[in-house]
Amino acid sequence: RLSCIRNNVWLACCGVVSAGLAVLSSFGLMLFCGVPFVVTVANAPFLILGVGVDDMFIMIASWEQSLRKKQKADVKSLLSETYAEAALSVTITTLTDVLAFFIGVWTPFLSVRSFCLYTGTAFVFCYIYTLTFFGAIIVLNHKREQGNRHWLTCMPVGVGQDQAEKSCLYNVCCIGNCSRQSSQVETKQPESEHPMSIFFKKYYGPFFTNKWIKLLVVLLYGTYLGGSIYGCTQIREGIDLRNLASDDSYVTPYYDDNNKYFSAYGPRVMVVITEEVDYWNETVRLGIENCTQNLE
Repeated sequence: RLSCIRNNVWLACCGVVSAGLAVLSSFGLMLFCGVPFVVTVANAPFLILGVGVDDMFIMIASWEQSLRKKQKADVKSLLSETYAEAALSVTITTLTDVLAFFIGVWTPFLSVRSFCLYTGTAFVFCYIYTLTFFGAIIVLNHKREQGNRHWLTCMPVGVGQDQAEKSCLYNVCCIGNCSRQSSQVETKQPESEHPMSIFFKKYYGPFFTNKWIKLLVVLLYGTYLGGSIYGCTQIREGIDLRNLASDDSYVTPYYDDNNKYFSAYGPRVMVVITEEVDYWNETVRLGIENCTQNLE
């Protein structure tokens, strides 16, 4: 928002900090429990940031709706209304994410197991911090707005005789508008609906309820689904096996040397003997050796 009071930059920053705290808490707990840290775990913070910011937007949107419904309600009523609207969405999102990653704990690959443990635990902490830490930040930000304080400095904003003669740039930065009118009046007025909400309510929603548009959407989804099924049949393995081992494993230098000295020779050919063989018999051993030479 352009208003120096309505602006919620610090609120958004605290939402990112909430996701960061979840990452630190989960990583600290897993390291304390002795879960090995592999290189693939370094991708987890980006996943947590995406989910944490999404939960932050849900909380803020629910708070704004509660504020429009109950202008004169106290903070407890507003916060309870916010949690009633947002907690269900946040909880379902967290449950599905945690379930998806904790299922991966059963994989035999230790690196994938570590990644799933770190990420799943981070989602749990992200949920806790969203409903506790970020909820408290929303209340503090609301009290700042009620106190008519600047979003950056938290100093009271008002217009006096000396401020009325200031430049337009000063008024925009320190008052919230260029007309030299106090922003305090703005905080007492009902919160206007966001233009994006108006767009989806008046234009986007009615557009997609048209029967021809609904038919087009079904056809497009069928095309997308068919393409997705075809794409799944074309998937090829592209993972770097080196990253699936721990840093101190003997497999790591093996793959490094294999790529350095033998990558030009193509894939290895393996022969499996499926029958019981008397390896103690010298004749049998010579037969296996001759078979190997013929294959070479």
